[in-house]
Amino acid sequence: MKRILTLSILIFVLDQASKWIVVEYLDLKMRQAINVFPPYLNLRMAWNEGVNFGLFSDAGTDFLRWILIAIALMVTIGVLWWGRRFTGWFGAFLVGCIIGGALGNTVDRIVYGAVADFFNMSCCGLRNPYSFNVADIAIFIGAFGLVLFSDRLQQRA
Repeated sequence: MKRILTLSILIFVLDQASKWIVVEYLDLKMRQAINVFPPYLNLRMAWNEGVNFGLFSDAGTDFLRWILIAIALMVTIGVLWWGRRFTGWFGAFLVGCIIGGALGNTVDRIVYGAVADFFNMSCCGLRNPYSFNVADIAIFIGAFGLVLFSDRLQQRA
């Protein structure tokens, strides 16, 4: 459990630090776009008021925001409870990614009213309209890793 909490905090801090640097320090919230290595990596400000890929963001209610915060916190507690069965570092890392990422996006919803997304990647003549953040990457890695490796992770007997 200590490993999971440590890794969750690490992911959370990495996510929040990246958001502060990009959104506040580089002032992406006002600039809206910064080309870093076009088209492969750009910073494009996107405020996600919904769930993945902006789903349900057109609801536009403060009620939805608090519902999503409550769901994220319940999922975080559930994943923590379920993840405590893993004894190795790899399982703790995957669970920590999900928890740290979920808490990072939850703090955004509380502070900004929406999740701050800013990484945008395109390639090969295809323009990607979506932006994402460190928390999204962590959640994806954690969920994908657990789906692929959960049967092989060290578990308590």
